[in-house]
Amino acid sequence: MIETFSGKRLATNSPVVGTDVFTQTSGIHADGDRKGGLYHNPIQPERFGRIRSYALGKMSGKASLVKNLEILGLQLSEENLRKVLERIVQLGDSKKNLTPADLPFIVTDVLDDNVNQRLRLEGCSIQSGLNLKSTASVCLSWDEKEYTEAGSGIGGYDAFMNAVKKILKRRQIICPDLVDYEIRIPRSGKTDALTEAVITWKMGERRLQTIGVDGDQVMAAVNATLKMLNLLMLQNQVQAESAA
Repeated sequence: MIETFSGKRLATNSPVVGTDVFTQTSGIHADGDRKGGLYHNPIQPERFGRIRSYALGKMSGKASLVKNLEILGLQLSEENLRKVLERIVQLGDSKKNLTPADLPFIVTDVLDDNVNQRLRLEGCSIQSGLNLKSTASVCLSWDEKEYTEAGSGIGGYDAFMNAVKKILKRRQIICPDLVDYEIRIPRSGKTDALTEAVITWKMGERRLQTIGVDGDQVMAAVNATLKMLNLLMLQNQVQAESAA
């Protein structure tokens, strides 16, 4: 709330409220948590309404990966865990930003298994203009069935989301709330630089970040949104199978 009214972003390492404060980076700490809190810290995230998270990158261990897979409702064999962890460490060495939402795509890429993208963008036209409402026409392939909708809004991304929400409504699915939206380019980047869109969503009791990259900043946000939608489909599927 303070960030919203002041226009000043809190540092990620700000005590208690920083986004990275209760994030375990080292795999050995994640392993300690799995074994009953071997590395006990008297300041627990639950005290402040926070949840401990586990970073994915070059310092990740098997325990960090397992913790993130548990959140997504995924299970892998020991051999497949090793393969996916190798890819995560490799991506971390190349300084790529990884989030839990990237896991299903990494698993699919490494193992070529059934964790496929259920939802794909087949076509998208977004138009904006001075003193005109932005419009978007979207075609999504969802479980091999195509859905086409149009939307309008204040800005191209808003128009895109309004079209997507119409498709979700047809499938009786509620779109998660958008909590934060950040666009950034590399330092000293030019006007044609790749743009990174970092979007934070509220999914149930958790907040989740998805990252999209594209030369067009609106399409970067679209790519981040597609990651969120596929993760939402995966979570709904896991919940349905658990209930059955």
